[in-house]
Amino acid sequence: MPFYQSPKKIGAFDAKFEAQKIAFAPITFQVARCLLKFNLLAIIDSHGKTGCTLQQITAQSELTEYAIGVLVDMGLSMGLLWHKGEHYHVDKIGHFLLHDKMAQINLNFVQDICYQGLYDLDESLKLGKPNGLKVFGDWQTIYPTLSELPENAKKSWFEFDHYYSDHAFPVLLPLIFKHRPAMIVDIGGNTGKWAFACTAFDTQVKVTIMDLPGQLNVAMANAVTHGVNDRVTGFECDLLDDSTPFYGGGDLYWMSQFLDCFSHEQILTILQRTAANMSKDSELCILETYWDRQPFEAGAYCVNATSLYFTAMANGNSRMYHSKEMLKLISQAGLYVDEDIDNIGLGHTLLRCKLKP
Repeated sequence: MPFYQSPKKIGAFDAKFEAQKIAFAPITFQVARCLLKFNLLAIIDSHGKTGCTLQQITAQSELTEYAIGVLVDMGLSMGLLWHKGEHYHVDKIGHFLLHDKMAQINLNFVQDICYQGLYDLDESLKLGKPNGLKVFGDWQTIYPTLSELPENAKKSWFEFDHYYSDHAFPVLLPLIFKHRPAMIVDIGGNTGKWAFACTAFDTQVKVTIMDLPGQLNVAMANAVTHGVNDRVTGFECDLLDDSTPFYGGGDLYWMSQFLDCFSHEQILTILQRTAANMSKDSELCILETYWDRQPFEAGAYCVNATSLYFTAMANGNSRMYHSKEMLKLISQAGLYVDEDIDNIGLGHTLLRCKLKP
C-alpha cells in the first residue's frame, strides 16, 4: 500500500517530537547549512573513529569556540553528530548530508532559490502568484529571467535541474532512439544538455530547441562550444502566447521536466498545440517525476516539497503532478499513451504519446 493511504505508525510521544521538529525546521536547516559551510562536519569526519574535541575543531576552524559550540550541540539534537566523553563524531545523517550529492544539491537549491521567498508562501497561495520571487526582482515568473539570477542562485538552480535529468539520460537515450528519429524538437530545452546528449548518441540526428530568448541564447552558445551548431538549432517560442509560431515537422517532440512548470489549463493548451503540429508518425515523449510514481517515500517527499518552489518562486500555479492528472490532460489533448515506463533515473516516468486515430 502506498505510504499516503494509511496513517503513520508512530506513537504519540514521537509524533509530538516530530511536530516540534517542524516548528524549528528553519533553524535546523540553517544549522545544517552552517555545519557544511564552515566545514565543521568535514573537520569532525576527518578524525575518523576517534572523533575530535571542541578545542580540536576550533583549532581547524575560522569560527570561535562559542559559535562552534552552539552549532555542534544542535547538530547532536538533529542526529547529525554523536558525542562520547569530549569527542564529537559524525552520525549517519550527518554522513549523508556531508557526502550525498543529492542532499547537497537539494540544500543549495532551497537556500539559494527558495528560502527567503518561502517566507511569503501564504501570500503566494492566496494570490496564485510567485510572491517570493520579489527577493530577486520585479518579475512575473522565474523562467524568462533565469539568466539574470545572481550567480550563486543561477548555479544552484541549474545544478538542481540538471542533476535529476542527467541521471535519466543513460536509460532514456536507447528508448528515445529505438525508432530512429531524424528530427527531435526539444521543447523547453534550457541550456541544451539533452540536445547535446542526443547528438552525441546519434551522429546524424538534428535537434531544434524551442524556448524563450534568454535560454536559447545560452543553448546556442553551448552548441558552438560542443561543435554541433550545424545540427542543433533554436526556435524562439513563448508557449503561453498562442500567436507565437510552433515548430512543426518533428519526428519526436521531447518535454523533460517541463510540463510541471505550468498549470492544468496551460498544460492542456501546450499539449494541444503540440498535437496540432504532429503527424500520424510523430510521437511526443514526456519525462516527469510524478509524486505517486516514486519507488520510495523519500522520493515523494522531495517531489512534493518541490511543488512549493513552483508556488512561491517559479510561477504560482504549477506543481509536481499526480500521474493520473497528466494522463487525463494527454487524453483531452487528442493523444494517447503508447508506452508508460517508471523508475527511470531518480524516479522519472517516461510517457510515449501518439495522436489518437
